Amino acid sequence: MADILQMSETGDRPALLATPRARVGLIIPSSNRLTEPQFRYYLPADIGVHTTRLRMTGPHHRPLDEIGDKIREAAGCLADSECDVIVFHCTGGAMADGPEAEARVIDLIRAETGKTALATGEVVVEALRALRISRPILISPYVQATNDAEKIYLQGIGISVVNDVALGLPGGSSYIHVPPERWLDEVRDALTPEADGLFLSCTNTTQIEIVEAAEVATGLPAVNSNQAVIWRVLKEFGPGADGAMPGGPGRLFRSGA
Repeated sequence: MADILQMSETGDRPALLATPRARVGLIIPSSNRLTEPQFRYYLPADIGVHTTRLRMTGPHHRPLDEIGDKIREAAGCLADSECDVIVFHCTGGAMADGPEAEARVIDLIRAETGKTALATGEVVVEALRALRISRPILISPYVQATNDAEKIYLQGIGISVVNDVALGLPGGSSYIHVPPERWLDEVRDALTPEADGLFLSCTNTTQIEIVEAAEVATGLPAVNSNQAVIWRVLKEFGPGADGAMPGGPGRLFRSGA
């Protein structure tokens, strides 16, 4: 069977591949509606994107160690889809209980599936370090308690948040309606001389759309949750058949790290 299943007559849509060169599997909160379209937009057409949802935020939030069975089952489902990399993909959820709890989740996924396992928190840290950001401004749609947990997570590994903005929105259904322009305004308003970078936290927002504009407006490098994981996935899978490494928004994709 040919790999190319369908292409529009005008050729303005990418081919649908039965056998992509690699697949990424994402474990995401059940309310998340922006991760999938953003990953599909920024990743090359020859990388498959697969998701499994968990009820893990808002009233369903539990410590990571209490949802291990759910994570294990979700990871197993993605392994059944022959995903090469499996990501526990929820910034607040990944960072909530600290780096050690997140590391246990990564180990659990790896043990269950035998696949490369990642989590958003550790990937964000890798991206911040690639850009030599140690004093970021944190901006999120979360309530302040979630921002505070992320600040504690980062502080524990030597990254000090110098200013933060929590919009205090009640959940994912409201996160998606914050327009890109609002995020850019928040970045400008939060700017402080001590900062050496921006951390736009959350996987279910339009933040990725203003990464470039935020860097231009502030002169600082910016990391967003989805942007960071897309970058890390591309590093894992390497260049395409043409030898080119696909690009993405912001200095992160030009850092050479």
